[in-house]
Amino acid sequence: MSENRTESVPVLIVGGGGAGLTMSTALSLRGIPSILINMRPGTSVLPKAHVLNQRTMEIFTELGVAEEIYARTCPPENMRYTGWYAGLNGDREHFGRQLGKLEAWGGGYSDPDYIAASPCATSNLPQIRLEPLLLARAEEVGSDGSVRFNHELTALEVREDGVSATIADHNDGSAYTIEAKYLIAADGGRTVGRMLGIGMTGPTDLQKMISIHMTADLKPWLPDDEVLIRWFVNPDFGGSWSGVLVAMGPDHWGGSSEEWVFHMQYATDDPDAMQEERVLERMRATLGLSDHQFEVHKISSWVLEGVIADEFRRGPVFLIGDAAHRHPPTGGLGLNSAVHDAYNLQWKLAAVLSGQASEALLDTYETERRPVDQHNVDNALRNAMNHFTIDQALGVSPDQSGEENWEALMPLWESRPDSVEKRHALNAAIDSQTMEFRHHNVEFGYTYESTAIVADGSPAPAALDETRLYVPSTRPGHPLPHAFVEREGDRVPLGSLVAGEFLVIAGEDGHDWIRAAETIGSELGVPVRGITVGVLEGDYIDVRAAWLKQREIGRTGAIVVRPDRYIAYRSSDGVADPAQELREVFGRITAQRAPESQTV
Repeated sequence: MSENRTESVPVLIVGGGGAGLTMSTALSLRGIPSILINMRPGTSVLPKAHVLNQRTMEIFTELGVAEEIYARTCPPENMRYTGWYAGLNGDREHFGRQLGKLEAWGGGYSDPDYIAASPCATSNLPQIRLEPLLLARAEEVGSDGSVRFNHELTALEVREDGVSATIADHNDGSAYTIEAKYLIAADGGRTVGRMLGIGMTGPTDLQKMISIHMTADLKPWLPDDEVLIRWFVNPDFGGSWSGVLVAMGPDHWGGSSEEWVFHMQYATDDPDAMQEERVLERMRATLGLSDHQFEVHKISSWVLEGVIADEFRRGPVFLIGDAAHRHPPTGGLGLNSAVHDAYNLQWKLAAVLSGQASEALLDTYETERRPVDQHNVDNALRNAMNHFTIDQALGVSPDQSGEENWEALMPLWESRPDSVEKRHALNAAIDSQTMEFRHHNVEFGYTYESTAIVADGSPAPAALDETRLYVPSTRPGHPLPHAFVEREGDRVPLGSLVAGEFLVIAGEDGHDWIRAAETIGSELGVPVRGITVGVLEGDYIDVRAAWLKQREIGRTGAIVVRPDRYIAYRSSDGVADPAQELREVFGRITAQRAPESQTV
């Protein structure tokens, strides 16, 4: 590449992880040119995040990569549970004994609530194998040269009308400039945020975590194939953070998994955490496998923290994913949140760049995503701390001797005066972990409030548990509820009909809404599709009456669904002038009208 050349593109994406690659693919599918640069020569060499929740899999289905992910993911029967164990191996009778287990993330898509919520099951694919699939898809749908690895942002000038970025091509040593209307920082907070001086707020340096990615045959000690994540409460080493073992596949799962990641907790100032031999020595001792063969691929360290960027947007620059928020992996919210950030922003960028919306629509990215991401940070921190309730129920502690900790466990297995009380206390402590492993409303049912949502004055639906129970609703700001519908004998999920554009869904007799949607879409130049859905009649047939149960509108009512499958507007019944009503609604959603004049 020649020196000092300048390229122009609507969107520059800095960072080629899950968030950046999702953004690149989504924009390409919308016909918006972008260039993605990534400072490293390849995708992640660390397994890192692995749980992909239902909302993420819906997004990946729309982007055309879900089929490949499901083909390589952990089978549902091997990720039904997480479990707690009294160590793994040792010279005591009860070493390796299961203390308890808990259904995780819908129990391998067997939980009725998860099945009812989405046609997509939660999957499990380590980031080291996910990112190559996302990269291949981004390259497939993008133009030549739109995805560039081993290219690094070295300088950045931010102007009112865009950015000027200096890029170093480490493949040939050259440098060049990219002029872009918008820049997306998906770099994990390593570059752009620091260049702009955008700080991160929240607790940090809480603990140091060491992760060991390895190949090992552990099948002789792991008979329970339905468990994905194993927490070792090794009494000789203290509590439930003694070690965490996660299966990584790739060809076999359960106890037969070829690869594993083992996590251990250290104090932030513990010098042993920086010495590879000491780390491996501790891992072997914790597992009780001092002579077993382990092939270590990578040892990495990371800090337990819960921080969020002080700004998600500064002028033409947007922060997404780890550049905007970082928190513990407990609950599997990190990568999923990053993908959801990108999905929220991509359609808004496309609408503005295509002239379908004003610049003000982009302000709703931070308005909508910040509260959700902050909630995820808070939940991840609570999840991490909640594991100590198991230690309390067991009566084990790193401050006690191994003998004292083993003695504390004996009432679980022997008949003693406090056995019943202790077993039930452990049962309750493990069940409390549903705040992490069944937080369905956190990972799937989150809602938005912004000027791109037309509130209808209705109260929020009351959840019996705001963390664990997702309550479907068509109230504006909620995700579109799932229902299967049919046309000409073909059954499809209702959400799939959004297909990246606005969708007006009317009741059986809501034909005026459909005609109005066609008129307004043409008038405003906004892609709008209108359909009627009913149990016995309509453009699509509600074969299971699932939509009827959840739609919360009458036969003449309608809802407007945004391209990101969020409800933007709802009218329970018909109105006198549907065309004028939708004209007002779309004017508000696309920020084409001043807020004070947005009365619907």
